[in-house]
Amino acid sequence: MDVKSNVTYLILGGFVDMNKYSYVYFFILFMVYVLIMCSNSIIVYLILIHKNLHEPMYVFIAALSFNSVLFSTVIYPKLLTDFLSEKQIISLSACIFQYFIYYSLASSDFLLLAAMAYDRYVSICKPLQYPTIMRKSTVSILLFLAWLWPAAQVAGGVVVGGFRKLCTFILTGIFCNNSIFKLNCVPSAALAIYGVFGLINFAVIPVLFVLFTYAKIFIITYNKGGEVRKKAAETCLPHLMVLFSFSCMCAYDVIIARLELSFSKTVRLVMSLQMVLYNPLLNPIIYGLKMKEISKHLKNLFSQIRRR
Repeated sequence: MDVKSNVTYLILGGFVDMNKYSYVYFFILFMVYVLIMCSNSIIVYLILIHKNLHEPMYVFIAALSFNSVLFSTVIYPKLLTDFLSEKQIISLSACIFQYFIYYSLASSDFLLLAAMAYDRYVSICKPLQYPTIMRKSTVSILLFLAWLWPAAQVAGGVVVGGFRKLCTFILTGIFCNNSIFKLNCVPSAALAIYGVFGLINFAVIPVLFVLFTYAKIFIITYNKGGEVRKKAAETCLPHLMVLFSFSCMCAYDVIIARLELSFSKTVRLVMSLQMVLYNPLLNPIIYGLKMKEISKHLKNLFSQIRRR
């Protein structure tokens, strides 16, 4: 049956029975959403208005926070609506759009972390060449590639697999990820290969690059004195923490959406909520507390607010 010709809405089947505690879940999730939006927006604001933060590393941090704002805006309002709705449904076009934004921004985050690793390597290991290598044009190109390249590849995946005939309309999750392609009547080998290529391109290679780069930084700085090692640790540790968080999200997505393991609906719901909670919420906390310059401007901002 060509279900797609008759069905314009998909059922989000990852929600558990929430009748009794729906308003509690809504309130908690709403507060998390507000916190994510405020914290990430403050990081972007501070980096924009302070000239001493107009350095490549802070520009990439601002890009990560901006991605978190976009990501949360696409995911959270729909989740909040679903927690108060009797039926959790989404239009097919909105689902494809949510899928596109989800994977575009996730891939962009990995590429931004790789760009930050390269920036740290040049800054710490080649300080005299840093101004000539990490120019404004270089940073602009890296940002352009980090946003446009993943978007183009994910769009290609949507064209390859997003407009095929559907034989079911019940998603196993609470938002649209790779599980949307399980609705297709005939599995696409080309789409599976395309997805693996994207995973290697935008997750595996950037992660290996970051780990290799930071390992090289620590090896080079090991014999250069305590002050240099301290600087390396202060700037690299937050990025590694964020990388670990992103990697966990990516691993969960592959395990659940690709390998079709039989987890209970409650476990799936909890894990899915963690995917949309940890990264956008932890990024500004990690960078706000661990990066000295951002932390200093945060303290000044809060002190000004208190005086008012």
